Amino acid sequence: MAPRTVNIHMQECKWFPVCPMKRFYEAGKLNKIWIEQYCKGDWNTCIRYHMEEKGEPHPDWMLPDGTIDEDLRQF
Repeated sequence: MAPRTVNIHMQECKWFPVCPMKRFYEAGKLNKIWIEQYCKGDWNTCIRYHMEEKGEPHPDWMLPDGTIDEDLRQF
């Protein structure tokens, strides 16, 4: 299997300063790989990013890949 190619952007996602992923990461509740891969990496593949752009509601505890992490719901 070929390694996944990641399109690295030169800047972080425009939503990162207000994204719950930032808050979860800073609180030690989210592994930094999420931030590196999506928020400061290939944010064009982030489901949260696209939902924000469309104005579609989504829970704070939805991860960038679209999965729901109920453990984050309480924070």
